[in-house]
Amino acid sequence: MILSNSEIISALNARKFSIDPIAGKDPQKPPFNTSAVDLRLASEILVPEAAPAAYDLRKPGIAGFLARNSARHEISASQPFTLEPHKFVLGRTFERVSFPCPTSGKSCLSARVEGKSSLARCGVIVHFTAPTIHAGFEGTITLEMINLGPLNFLLYPDIYICQLIIEEVKGIPTETPNQFKGQNHTAGIKSGSK
Repeated sequence: MILSNSEIISALNARKFSIDPIAGKDPQKPPFNTSAVDLRLASEILVPEAAPAAYDLRKPGIAGFLARNSARHEISASQPFTLEPHKFVLGRTFERVSFPCPTSGKSCLSARVEGKSSLARCGVIVHFTAPTIHAGFEGTITLEMINLGPLNFLLYPDIYICQLIIEEVKGIPTETPNQFKGQNHTAGIKSGSK
């Protein structure tokens, strides 16, 4: 079941999940839509570069590999990043989210990160094939962005870049290991990790 904007606010107030910082709690104003909450772009963009050798996707540690083999760009209101046609970059949300798993009979929540139609109509995809934010996840959300359109687009920090659709999870999930839980870096690693 997808939560409406008023149910999202109720769940935030009941601490069933969190968005920090949240840009307001009026369901009729940004960051809310009728059944989603918009999230903003953080100030870091990573541009993956060619590596000296192919990465074996069977191995763990893709986040560290990307962190070591990407150019980091700090963006600001006066220094945006130009997303050129057919360019792939990694970004992340400014907001940190948390979807705790309960230990008793309470239900819990998870989410899907989706693009915004205004960006999609320009050919900008903010994630692909990996929209799920699992119950038990906490951290910033890494965004896999690509420009499939013919024009350059400027990426500024704090623009509404994606939307989070909140869903109720049936049953109590058993937590499983996740290499991205607690991430706060664009490549998907925790600060201090390699």
